[in-house]
Amino acid sequence: MPDFDPLSIRNDFPILQQEINGKPLVYLDNAATSQTPRQVVDASTRYYSRTNANIHRAAHKLAREATAAHEAARSTVAKHLNTTHDHEIIFTSGTTDAINLVSNTLALSEQISSDDSIIISGLEHHSNIVPWQILCQRTGAALKVIPVLDDGTLDMNAYSALLAESSVKLVAVNHVSNALGTINPVQTIISKAKAQGALVLIDGAQAAPHLTIDVQALGCDFYAFSGHKVYGPTGIGVLYGRETILNALPPWRGGGEMIKEVTFEHTTYNELPFKYEAGTPDIEGAIALAAAIDYMNALGMESIAAHEKSLQELATSALLELPDIHIYGSTPEKAAVISFRLGNIHPYDLGTLMDQMGIAVRTGHHCCQPLMARFGITGTVRASFAAYNTEEEVAQFITAIKKSAMMLA
Repeated sequence: MPDFDPLSIRNDFPILQQEINGKPLVYLDNAATSQTPRQVVDASTRYYSRTNANIHRAAHKLAREATAAHEAARSTVAKHLNTTHDHEIIFTSGTTDAINLVSNTLALSEQISSDDSIIISGLEHHSNIVPWQILCQRTGAALKVIPVLDDGTLDMNAYSALLAESSVKLVAVNHVSNALGTINPVQTIISKAKAQGALVLIDGAQAAPHLTIDVQALGCDFYAFSGHKVYGPTGIGVLYGRETILNALPPWRGGGEMIKEVTFEHTTYNELPFKYEAGTPDIEGAIALAAAIDYMNALGMESIAAHEKSLQELATSALLELPDIHIYGSTPEKAAVISFRLGNIHPYDLGTLMDQMGIAVRTGHHCCQPLMARFGITGTVRASFAAYNTEEEVAQFITAIKKSAMMLA
């Protein structure tokens, strides 16, 4: 990575120039929300300063420009994911909203019955658990869970057995675990599910910042991710859906844009993607998301991943030299996440002291309470890396842990 310079990249992120409690900010909470570069902030500002108007129907110049920019953003996302059609990209408010869109449209379609089952995994975020629980409650279908092994990977033999047990209508798993960083073998998961005739949804919220994603190569039916984890704004997300499936499923929300014609007796629904985008969309968010994707691609997804992996390995080696450390998720196939506990120190106490030293980490169950229960704990400290993090910050992170441990001993 001779051309990858995190110090230069940091200049694009104004928020990283500040101090926290008199210490330089070391931001290691990227799995929750990544920071936003000037290029993305400028795209947002430019929209509201020069283009702000509602889209698709007005004849005036600003509306035409806003419409063109919004649909260009859709094309940027489609190209990034290698979809077959731009209209397979549905803008949502985030990964959670995207998953709920699928679960609700499946419920409305009445394709799932009490004879069927839905498979998720023990690594899932609550957002990829609760919507399927609600769907099962509505339909009587069974929710089945792929177990997690001690190293934080999925038990693929158990998965094969679950597929064979009953009529599986849907498999919904994450690409990368937000709590452990485990990169799941989604290609295998998808191919096995498709062999049984099941639909597959991939929660890509944690994969999108780190991995090159090709939905055609994966063969999934749905793929979801959030803007705020890929250097973009909050409140915008993406659902990729295979054209034939989206056309077959009913709309979920009613309102403007998702219709062709409305009378008091009957409504005709719009074509893709507008069928699933009721009301005024987050126009600025979509445009800023496209700017964030352009930013990542300019850095190079492979270069970002290689840099983050080097930081993760450096931090992991240093952590393992500390007494009483336990890292959860030991597989080498990990994204840039380290989830750990230090002796009997409560994660919140450790995180609070580290914050006093300018180190921002996440503590708690990471919206993965069933996964924490699997390991017999209530939470961990999680450090997660991005393109702008440096080796010096890893050293500061380790020093802060050592100082905190001494203070809490």
